[in-house]
This record gives sequence, structure tokens and C-alpha cells, in this order.
Amino acid sequence: MTISRRNFVKGSLLAAGAVAAGLSPVAAGASERAKVYFTKDLSAESLLRLYRMVNQNITGNIAVKLHTGEPDGPNILPREWVKAFLSEIPRTTVVECNVLYASPRQTTEGHRRTLERNGWTEFTAVDIMDEDGDTPLPIRGGKWLKEVAVGSHLLNYDSMVVLTHFKGHAMGGFGGSLKNISIGCASGKLGKLQIHSDGNQTWAGGPRFMERMVEGGKAIADHFGSRITYVNVLRNMSVSCDCEGVSAAPVRLPDLGILASTDLLAVDKASVDMIYALPEEVRAPMVERIESRSGLRQLSYMKELGMGSDQYELINV
Repeated sequence: MTISRRNFVKGSLLAAGAVAAGLSPVAAGASERAKVYFTKDLSAESLLRLYRMVNQNITGNIAVKLHTGEPDGPNILPREWVKAFLSEIPRTTVVECNVLYASPRQTTEGHRRTLERNGWTEFTAVDIMDEDGDTPLPIRGGKWLKEVAVGSHLLNYDSMVVLTHFKGHAMGGFGGSLKNISIGCASGKLGKLQIHSDGNQTWAGGPRFMERMVEGGKAIADHFGSRITYVNVLRNMSVSCDCEGVSAAPVRLPDLGILASTDLLAVDKASVDMIYALPEEVRAPMVERIESRSGLRQLSYMKELGMGSDQYELINV
């Protein structure tokens, strides 16, 4: 199943109109809607306020999954926001995994140097979850993958907060909460290879890559169950991922705000809808990036695997 541009744009523009009118962007007759909280205010205070609306089941040792970026990456989440966020939530640890592509972050040693260079170690420890190897997580209902190798330290956490800088992505079209947990928690040596390889070619993109990425994300979501929640920050959005660092394409989209939900599909769908609701000349670069990579398949396949609802109520905070 795929989503056509015509139908997706139609649905997105209807959703945008509903938001403007103060209504919920939900199809007529929908019986169950996910709650997605939204604020236009981009600040540490708003980040924490929205998190508190979706943190009901977050307990114990809490992993905070965010993209800490390549050296000197210009678009990653502000460190002062993350510092303030962590200071208000007990028993939190920022978590990452090493990467598969050529980068200082390909090794734990180089990754730690990058964390220091980017200012994270000034206020927090970062657990590189695959420092001591990986462990398999099962994927229930996977078409391409039956399990994915994640950083072994993942098992040390009771809950996960997925704190995501929403942006474009060279292979995925866009990188939201799904990409953050799927590729972000997969181990650098094996898990990321499982997701990025179609069996014949590594770095094979297109719809099958989207499906493997969704399956990897399902392993994480199923592992934590109700003890996982999602926050997307729509700020400094380039068509490039933060994995491109200083080589990222210039930011051409306006900052839009922060979205939070306990529903993975809903929070990523709402984020994409906001992009599609922008004037055509403004959204064009990101829409081209998403559609040229078959990025909307992330959303339709999440729905097929029962990973959330694409019908949501947007609640302005």
C-alpha cells in the first residue's frame, strides 16, 4: 500500500484548514482519535510543558533518545533546552548508538569526542548503547525483518522519551520519531546494516527501506509498550538530516513549533501534515525530498502494522 501525493496533499490541506478553524483534523466518522499536543512556542519551557501532557506512563530509569549530531552540526536541538529538560525529570539518561556511515561517530571513542565537541558532556552523560555490543529485539509481524540488533544497554531502561528534531532525510525523505527510534537505537555494526540493506545492496532506499525502518521502529515501540512517548520539534528544518552535520542543506522552512503524543504514527503524521499545509512555494523543497524518497510509506506502513492512528485530534497548548 502506498499513499498518493494527491490524496495525501488533499488530506493534509483539510487537516490544516481544520486546525485554522479550531477543529480536529479527523476524518468524518472516525471512532478513535489520537491526541497530539501542539504549541507554536519554541522554548525549553514549552518542551517540558508538552512532555508533561504525554508522560503518564514514563517511570523508572528513563532513556532520552535524541540525535546529538555530527561535529559542529548547526541544526540539532539547542543544548540549553535539553539541559533544562533533563534537570526537571529524574533518572534520565541521554542515549545514542554508533553509526554505520563514515563518521567520527562510527566508533565509541570518536563518538565521545564528538559529544564533547558539541557541548553535550558539559551537562550530561550520554550512554552509547552499543558500546558493549548489541542484543536482538523481535519484530512481530515484520515482512522483511524478524529481529533487529539494538544497543545492548537499551535493556537497562524502563521507559523511553523520544525527543526528536524533525527534519528531512537523505534516504527516508523525512526523519521524525520513527526514524529516531528505529535507526537511532539500532547498533552501529549490525542493526543499522539490517535496516539499510535489502540483502543485495547496502544503502538501498525506496519503499522497502521505509518498511524496514518501520519494522525496526516497531521493535523499540513494542519493547517499551506504553512506557514510551514522543516529542517532535519542528525547528531549523533542512531537507538534510542532522547526520550530515555542516554539510547539511540550508534551512528553508519556517519554524513551526513542538508536537507531542503517546502515538507514534499520529505525531509523525501531524508533523508531515504541517509541512504539507505550508504554501506551495515554501513547502516545495521538503515535499520533493519526501516524495522522491517514497517517504510517505513510513506512515502507511506504520498504519498497516498497527503502530498508531493516522486520525488525530490536534490540541493547541
